[in-house]
Parts: sequence; structure tokens; C-alpha cells
Amino acid sequence: MNGDHVIAIYESISELTDQMLAAARAADWELLTTLEMQCGKHIATLKDFEDGVSLSDAHRNRKVDIIRKILEDDRDIRNLTEPGLRKLSALIQSNHTEQKLLNTYGMGS
Repeated sequence: MNGDHVIAIYESISELTDQMLAAARAADWELLTTLEMQCGKHIATLKDFEDGVSLSDAHRNRKVDIIRKILEDDRDIRNLTEPGLRKLSALIQSNHTEQKLLNTYGMGS
């Protein structure tokens, strides 16, 4: 793997985060999950091979720009998904509490 390959992977991740943001905006959670798994595979590849690659100044600058874009997309995705996750967490907690009460008072199954 060389600097061009590393940058190509970062660009692929950036493209995926663009698609993930579009999926989150459309509330397409299944697609978001699929894209997130693809993104994870690219990240795993980088973890395995990037350390041994020396980047030129141009590559390093491009990498920084791409990472900034990825982080912006990630922030926007979290802003779109966190309210729903908080509601889901509250619902799960409420159901768990209800089940504990039912079990405590002998009404649970």
C-alpha cells in the first residue's frame, strides 16, 4: 500500500459518510446501517496497513482535509440520529421498569 492507496481509502470513507448523512436525513436506518458497516471495513483496512505508509506533504494535507469532512459528516449524522436513539432508550427503560414492577407484584409472566 502506498500514499495514493491510503488517500483513495480515505476518499471512499468520505463518500460513504456523504451517503450515510443522506440516509440519516431520509430516516433510512437500514441503509445507514449498511453504509456504516462498509465504512467500518475501510477503517479496518486503514488500521491494518496505514502505519507502514509514509505520506508526502500533499497526501498528508489531503488526508487532513478528508478527515475534517468525515468528522463534519459524523457530527451531522449524530445530530440527526441522537434524538431518536434517546427516545428509543427511554422507551426501552420504561418497558424494563414496567416489567420489573409487574414481576415484583406477581403480575409478570
